[in-house]
Amino acid sequence: MSNTTAPCPCLSVVIPAYNEEVTLAEVVRKVLRLEHLLEVVIVDDCSSDRTGGVARALAAEDARVHVARHERNRGKTEALKTGFAQTTGEIVIVQDADLEYDPVEIPEVIRPILEGQADVVYGSRFLVRRATRVLYFYHYLANKGLTFFSNLLTNINLTDVETGYKAFRGDIIRQMTITSSGFGFEIEVTAKVAKLKCAIYEVPISYYGRTYDEGKKIGFIDAVAAGWFVLRFNLFWGVEASFRRMPELGGRVTPAQAEMAAMAKPTEVIEA
Repeated sequence: MSNTTAPCPCLSVVIPAYNEEVTLAEVVRKVLRLEHLLEVVIVDDCSSDRTGGVARALAAEDARVHVARHERNRGKTEALKTGFAQTTGEIVIVQDADLEYDPVEIPEVIRPILEGQADVVYGSRFLVRRATRVLYFYHYLANKGLTFFSNLLTNINLTDVETGYKAFRGDIIRQMTITSSGFGFEIEVTAKVAKLKCAIYEVPISYYGRTYDEGKKIGFIDAVAAGWFVLRFNLFWGVEASFRRMPELGGRVTPAQAEMAAMAKPTEVIEA
């Protein structure tokens, strides 16, 4: 995937959606214009509006669009798990169904993976300021606090752990065991890719945030839960339990795999 001059269909985009009938079609149509696109997986998390119908109509228009539906609302993390399991692309990225993140920026987010530099890329809203809607100061403080707390335990220097734009080599995210709930995905996946000791990059992105009146869903309880997830997945969860099978990243052995192999290697006994 190091040659970016000839676009190849290698990108899977997972879109969790809950009551996003107003914005879903626009988001998906922007995604469908991406040059490296292989497939779009929309997961309707038991929406009570027309989200499901919009998703099915989009799938009927373009064979690259696939739709899954939960029969009861299970939260963003469960929707992502369902979506990841259906992907086949060498690169997988999360795209929210609202318009807080603009799909036109996906090429820059996945570029470090395409060029063979990164295994995981986060789009940061704070690394270098681009277009950013000015909203809630308390959300900013909570995000900065969670990012600092997460960095303290992962020993990686992220600027935006709660970003919605996270891109992965496909084998990493498909082999990862994800057990958190609600909005816990952001913290859990960060702890687990840090344990894997893969190459993590950040790139600047724009952010067009919504108010609660416009449909924003994350709240104070989610922030408290995230604090617990930081402790749980960094202190009480080993790398062996984090993946069903240890990914081979770009055909190389990761540091975590090398450490596990060294521990499993039998001690050589030399007879006198």
